[in-house]
Amino acid sequence: MRSSHILDREAALQRWWRDSLGAALLGAESELLGEALEDVFGWELLQVGAWGGTRELLAGSRARRQTIIAASRSGAGPDVIGRASQLPITSDSVDAVLLPHTLEFAADPYSIVREVDRVLVGEGQLIVMGFRPLSLWGLRAWASRNGFPPGMRRVLSEGRVQEWLELLGYEIVARRRYLYASPWSHPGANEAATKILRRGLVDPLPSGAYLLKARKRLYTLTPVRPRFREKAPVLAGLVKPTTRSRS
Repeated sequence: MRSSHILDREAALQRWWRDSLGAALLGAESELLGEALEDVFGWELLQVGAWGGTRELLAGSRARRQTIIAASRSGAGPDVIGRASQLPITSDSVDAVLLPHTLEFAADPYSIVREVDRVLVGEGQLIVMGFRPLSLWGLRAWASRNGFPPGMRRVLSEGRVQEWLELLGYEIVARRRYLYASPWSHPGANEAATKILRRGLVDPLPSGAYLLKARKRLYTLTPVRPRFREKAPVLAGLVKPTTRSRS
């Protein structure tokens, strides 16, 4: 049975998404993903982890079917209830996977990356979104007792996630940094694109989040042709001639 602490944490996250800053971030990330998903095709796009109150992150998807899997019914209304580290999905069956801040809320984020690798087809694409530790957002997350956004366990650096993906044989094909708004600000709807996605001319703040887009490389085994054995010398086994004169 889920503890009341976890339920309270999820309720706090739901309230944060409805707040001006959370709503502005969701709107900006939906726009950002619309660009990132332009060249992502296939039959199945899987979003692992609920992020937001609706399915706005998948609005720009060109895959034939979009599926959300999460641990509970809260949030974006998942299609499947299950653990991110134990996906109830057949291996090598998904064309693209989206991890919207999913790793930061997990007890074992690397196990999720391994599980995503299992279900993703060869040459499939993976999109990871996360907050940057060396930013005001990372600072507030570190200083907040209950995490920020509410319930977040840790902040994973872009470099750490890239190392995991490269270890599994992925190629980073695109990266984007965004979130130039302060974590204490209250931007309106018109400020979402300018303050979150793009750095202003007089905005000194570093980016607070990143997006990594990677492709799962499919390595085929090339058969190695056996070397041809050298033919045995014709004179093998015969007595070699010597320079000694015959008597």
